[in-house]
Amino acid sequence: MLRDPLFVPKHTKGRPMPEGRFWEKEYSSARVWLAGGAVWMAIGTLAGLGSAIHLVAPDFFANIPWLEFGRIRQVHVNTVLFGFVVQMLIGCALYIMPRVLATKLFSEPLANLAALFFNAGVVLGDIGLMAGYTQGREYAEYIFPADVLLVIALVMVAVNMVMTLVRRNEQLLYVSSWYFAGAIVWTVFMYPLGNVMWHPATGAETGITDAIFLWFYGHNVFGLLVTPLAVGIAYYMFPRIAGAPLYSQALSIIGFWSLLLFYTHIGAHHLIQAPIPTWLKTVSIIDSFAMMLPVATVLVNQWYTARGRFGRFLTNPSAKLMLVGTIWYAIVCIQGPLQSLAVVQRVTHFNNWVVGHAHIAVLGFTGFIALGGMYYVLPYVTGRRVYSEKLINIQYWLILLGLLDFFIVLTIAGLIQGQDWLNGATVYRTVPQMKPYMTLRLAGGLMIITGAFVGVYNVLMTFRKGEPINP
Repeated sequence: MLRDPLFVPKHTKGRPMPEGRFWEKEYSSARVWLAGGAVWMAIGTLAGLGSAIHLVAPDFFANIPWLEFGRIRQVHVNTVLFGFVVQMLIGCALYIMPRVLATKLFSEPLANLAALFFNAGVVLGDIGLMAGYTQGREYAEYIFPADVLLVIALVMVAVNMVMTLVRRNEQLLYVSSWYFAGAIVWTVFMYPLGNVMWHPATGAETGITDAIFLWFYGHNVFGLLVTPLAVGIAYYMFPRIAGAPLYSQALSIIGFWSLLLFYTHIGAHHLIQAPIPTWLKTVSIIDSFAMMLPVATVLVNQWYTARGRFGRFLTNPSAKLMLVGTIWYAIVCIQGPLQSLAVVQRVTHFNNWVVGHAHIAVLGFTGFIALGGMYYVLPYVTGRRVYSEKLINIQYWLILLGLLDFFIVLTIAGLIQGQDWLNGATVYRTVPQMKPYMTLRLAGGLMIITGAFVGVYNVLMTFRKGEPINP
C-alpha cells in the first residue's frame, strides 16, 4: 500500500505539472472543484449565521429584504449542499476515479467547463433566492435557469466519468468508481424530475402529487448523490491510510446495490402525517429500516479494514476527518429509521429535532468526508504539501465542537417543542422557551463558520505558498 501522502516528505519524487493551458493540465479540474467547494463552505456557513441571528434577534436585519430569514435560510441550505458538499466531493472524485481506473480523466477541459456551469448555477440560484425568487420546495428552491445550469454541469461530469470508465486501463472496477459514476448518472435523471423542470414557471406540480415528487427528490439528493460520492471517497482512503487491503469486495458491492434498492423509496416518510396512500407510507418506513443494511456494509467494511490500525487515523488530520465522518454516518442512519415511525414523528416532526438531524447528515457525514478527502488529495493535484497541518486540526476541532453543539442543543429543543405540541400547547407559547437554545445554536454556528474560513485560508495558501514537492 502507498504511504500517507497528506504531507509529502521533501525527498518524495513528485510529478511536475505539464506545460500548457491551465484547463488542459492533469488534475486541473479537481483543483477547481476543490477550491470552489472550500470557498462556498465559507459563504454557505456565513448565510447560516444570518439565519441563526434571526432566531435570536428577529429584528436584527429589519428592512433589509434580501437578508430576511425566509430568503437567507434558503441560501444557506442550497449553498452548503450544492456549493460546498457536492462540489468538494466531485473534486475528490475527479482525482480518485482516474487513479483507480489507471487512466487519465477523459477530458480536463470538459470537467473545468462543468465547474464553470455549476458555479454559475449556484451564484444565479443564490442571487435569485436573495431577491425573493424561489420555487419554495425543500432542497429545490433554485429558479429554473439555475436548475438548467446545474443539470448541464452534471451531464458534463457524467459524460466525463462514463467515458473515463470506457477508456480505462484497469479492468477490475474498484467499488469507488461504482459509487462515483452511479451518483452522477442517477442525479442527471433525478434532479430534473425532483425539480419538476417541465414546469419552468413554478418548478412544481400541484397538491399532494407535488409533495410526493418533492420528497422523492429531497431524500434522494442525499441518498443518490452526496452519500455515494462520500462513500466512494471513504472506500478509497480507508485502505490507503490503514495500509491494508479492503476487508471485503463482496460487502462493498452488496452495499452499492442495496443502497440503490432501498434508498429510492424512503422519501415518503416525511409525509407520514399527510394524506398520501397508506401503501406508500408503509414502503417508506420499511425501506427506511432496510437502509441499515447498506450502511452496515459500508461501516463494517471500512472499520474492519482499519482494525488494529486506528492510530494512523488519529494522527493524520485528513484521516481523522474521514473517520469522524463515518461515525456521524452511523448516528445519522440509526436516528433516521427511528424517526420514520409515526409514533416517533408525533414528537420529532416539524421541529428542531429534524434540523439537528439534517445538520449531522450534511455537515457531519458528507461534510467531514468531503473535507478529509480534499486535504488528502490536495498534495497530489497541486504538487504542493498542504500549507498547515495545525490549521487542519484547528478547523477539525472548531467544526466538530460546533456540530456537537448543534446536535445536542437542537435535539433537546426539538423534544421540548414536540412534547409541548403533543400536549396541546400552541406554537407561539413555545417560542420563548427556544431562545436559550437558539443562542447556544448561534455559538456553535460561530465555531463552524470560523472553521470554514480557516479552511479557505489553508486551501488558498496551499495553492500559493504550499511547499513544492521536489521533482
